[in-house]
Amino acid sequence: MSGRNPAPRRSYGGRSAEERRADRRERLLGAGLELFGTRGYAATSIERLCATASVSTRNFYEEFSGREELLTALHRSINERARAALDTAYAGAAADPLPARVERAVRAFVTVTASDPRWARIAFVEVIGVSAGLERHRLQWRAHWEETMLAMIREAVGRGEAADRDYRLTVIAIIGAVNNLVHHWSARDQTIPLDDITAELTHLILSAIR
Repeated sequence: MSGRNPAPRRSYGGRSAEERRADRRERLLGAGLELFGTRGYAATSIERLCATASVSTRNFYEEFSGREELLTALHRSINERARAALDTAYAGAAADPLPARVERAVRAFVTVTASDPRWARIAFVEVIGVSAGLERHRLQWRAHWEETMLAMIREAVGRGEAADRDYRLTVIAIIGAVNNLVHHWSARDQTIPLDDITAELTHLILSAIR
């Protein structure tokens, strides 16, 4: 649910109320990305978010019920972007052998989630332990990624590229490894080429399922 107070609808400065509100929302999302992604969620107040976004506290509550809803929106955004990129990349490699399909999918996910360390921190660190509601949101996305990987593996099994067995625990382990390595790289060790991270994760996944 978005904010609690409706914004006025009159036009001002040549822009409609809807346009001004959309601009404020984008500025608040940008402020949340910067502050949650650098200072951290716990260290960021609504007042600091509003000052960074150059909006009033009243404007903040027109868009979000609180900091948690803003963090949730950012987490949803990064996962939706990663999902779209991975789906597109994997579909484009549909005729390729398993190693190429996995590499394309991994590269798409890593590029979206790790290229900016602020997004990586939001995706893998700041959403943990905030509340029961946000934990449900995070686990729903985790379940999506588990099902995405299982679908890819079922396809590989159908093509005779992987053994026919239960991969559910394997997928949970792989997702944990992917998340930790991507976050570690983005936060601490970006001297390693992103191509090397992609290659390592691709090797890990292929080793686990073949």
